[in-house]
Amino acid sequence: MKKKKKSGAQSLVEALEDQGVTYIFGYPGGATLPVYDILVNSSIDHILVRHEQGAAHMADGYARISGKVGVCMATSGPGATNLVTGIATAFMDSIPMVVITGQVPQPVIGNDAFQEVDITGITLPITKHNYLIQHAEDIRPSIEQAFYLAITGRPGPILIDIPKDILSSSFEVGKAVHYSLEGYSPTVQCHPGQIKRAVKLLEKAERPIIIAGGGSRGSKELISLSEKGDIPVVATLMGKSSFPNSHKNYFGLYGYHGTVAANTAVSRADVMLSVGTRFGDRSTGPIDTFASEAKIIHIDIDPAEINKNVPAFVPIVGYAGQVVEELDGLMTKQVRKDWLDTLSIVRDKNPMPLPQNEFSIPNILQLLQPLLEGSPIVTDVGRHQIFAAHYLSVTPEAPFITSGGMGTMGFGLPAAIGVSFAKPGIRIYLVTGDGSFLMNCQEIVTAAENQLPITVLVMNDVQLGMIHQLQDAFYGQRHQCCFFSQSVDFSDLAKSMGADGKKTESLDEVKAALAQAARQKGPFVIDCRIPKGENVLPMVTGETLTSFMES
Repeated sequence: MKKKKKSGAQSLVEALEDQGVTYIFGYPGGATLPVYDILVNSSIDHILVRHEQGAAHMADGYARISGKVGVCMATSGPGATNLVTGIATAFMDSIPMVVITGQVPQPVIGNDAFQEVDITGITLPITKHNYLIQHAEDIRPSIEQAFYLAITGRPGPILIDIPKDILSSSFEVGKAVHYSLEGYSPTVQCHPGQIKRAVKLLEKAERPIIIAGGGSRGSKELISLSEKGDIPVVATLMGKSSFPNSHKNYFGLYGYHGTVAANTAVSRADVMLSVGTRFGDRSTGPIDTFASEAKIIHIDIDPAEINKNVPAFVPIVGYAGQVVEELDGLMTKQVRKDWLDTLSIVRDKNPMPLPQNEFSIPNILQLLQPLLEGSPIVTDVGRHQIFAAHYLSVTPEAPFITSGGMGTMGFGLPAAIGVSFAKPGIRIYLVTGDGSFLMNCQEIVTAAENQLPITVLVMNDVQLGMIHQLQDAFYGQRHQCCFFSQSVDFSDLAKSMGADGKKTESLDEVKAALAQAARQKGPFVIDCRIPKGENVLPMVTGETLTSFMES
């Protein structure tokens, strides 16, 4: 009996289908054309991006909102290297992605062939694992491993590099091949003794707090634990969506751009339950003065993060949701009215300030807030990002999606597109700046082509706002290379790319534009011509602010 044969490309597409892949975000090239030839008859929808970096951010946004593995694909050489920033962004924020790249044929690898680059070598520090496929029959087991690795333990991106001749070659289909992952055994079940220690510590505490980090996203158990223990909650930028921002126990972001109440809670806490945070420098400032009075309970799925930056009094390795659920199950009802009242007074005395100019980012965001019920909010990176983090209230069900660890300008639009594919029919809102938006504005075409309901608010002050603010604070207001000499009409730009838009110069015009956008099927870009000098007012000042910048 003649054995069935299959090409590497067929094996790849079938393996992706078996993993439940719905979308691949990608851009074709010579090295990946064998895959595209098979995708024609596949159940997978390929979304044609206009730049490979956009593909990576779309897969990232899709993964953040869906909880599934995002998939992107590019050809060899420049196609592969254009994915690098998006891979690093996903790696820093622990986002599950599988990245597929084409490679030059095996016989010419190492000969500086046309469009050859060592993408596995380049991405080794920014992937959880990567593969260079050498046999067509290895494609399926590698895909199976990649999806397992991407989503288990601490999530992250996996890269699979496949030479063109491997994609084109055929092999005899035999028994299914499965390779073991020696040495990979993420801790799933947390240590019960550590759970009991943590509960005793929390129950005895007078001034406990919960820090919600990015690893706690979607952990509904946090609400129950906070309410049962009467424990205030503060968040990192990545953890903002982990706890309802309107809850009385929520005191906002802490750290460099934190609120007075949140930073007060951290500085005065005697016990700190830290859930899925790596204690990054923008959160802690100088380590030797961070939370000096607190005994820290550190929960993280990645044991390498515990004691890396901040010493843990009670380390707990495990999935955040599971650990918090077990803590909640053992915790007895606590009353800490005095502690919560103290922080509430601090919060009431130090509200988020509104800039004097009426047509400002915070006031524009206040118009957006009523529209966010059930709608995720995506941001780019810059001052608008920090304003949005403070002035917009979100929930775990309609989260705040942003680039935290890398701070990647240009993330916003493609990420919003990925979110839109994961949440069909729901209007997605993107808050961006003129600098960030210009970096990947070509993806308006992708959004228009697919008629995605995305409303984009561009805070257009014809400058790099965060650079301007840092030069104000630390460089004697010497504004070098932060102003744009050429103003862009983003509404016209949107129209030229098949979308629609509106230029606005007042709050009434923004309100009307938001209503107009809601009536349309496709993307709508609102160009908000805000004045210059719209700085985020930092909640930490003087020597403390300087120490954050120098740490």
